[in-house]
Amino acid sequence: MELLVEQKHRVLHVTLNRPEKRNALNTAICAELVKVIRATQQQPDVGAILLGANGPVFCAGMDLDEAAGMHDDDVADLHDDLFTIGANSIKPILACVNGAALGGGLGLVAQAHIVVAAQGAVFGLPEVRIGLWPFLVYRAVEAAFGARRTLELSLTGRMFSAHDAQLWGLVHHVCPPAEAADRAKTIAREIAKASPAAIAAGLQYFHASRGKSSKEAGQVAKHLRAGLMKSEDFHEGYEAFKQKRDPVWPGIPHHTDAHRQESGAKPNR
Repeated sequence: MELLVEQKHRVLHVTLNRPEKRNALNTAICAELVKVIRATQQQPDVGAILLGANGPVFCAGMDLDEAAGMHDDDVADLHDDLFTIGANSIKPILACVNGAALGGGLGLVAQAHIVVAAQGAVFGLPEVRIGLWPFLVYRAVEAAFGARRTLELSLTGRMFSAHDAQLWGLVHHVCPPAEAADRAKTIAREIAKASPAAIAAGLQYFHASRGKSSKEAGQVAKHLRAGLMKSEDFHEGYEAFKQKRDPVWPGIPHHTDAHRQESGAKPNR
């Protein structure tokens, strides 16, 4: 299996499992990633998605052996779906980067709302070194780094460290390699305990308000807040707060702490 999917504690672990190819993204993996992440949008038992990878490289980018012979519009649409999926997700996406994330791999990391990186992880957009330009991931990376930083990284093709990525806003947590996976899982589980309705509304606001004026963003916030104030989640959260107890969010299946593995092999984490 080139993509492993496993659920535990309301966290869906999605693991690239093509280490012999440095976890390069072929069409099959891209399609499955889009399918899995889209499916979670309607799954109440999934509170967070955690992207990871087996092997020493997180993702070396697109599979060039496959891509060299492809010029199909359907493939271009698939790549567009993949590298915009974070901007359309109402489920929080986290990434644990314990190796190199290059080209399409960096674009995949840029889909995450929270990124944990191991010390020693490296990032880059090396496409110009092989006669390409990072068209597929450019806007996603630009959303994280800003226009001029993204242009500089694209023009030079240079690698940069996890600490640089943190300084520039892509990475949130940098930790020793042996601790990265546990740190990412802990954060994902904490997020998954929060109100699903509040998380969904918050991500909708984050995506919808970007690039808007303060007045326009305020209208988006007004609409989303009104919906939350009427929600069962807010009613339960308010009652739990008054009673000094943990909330029990409506709509979450009671079996969500059960371990569910959807692939034939267990990822190494």
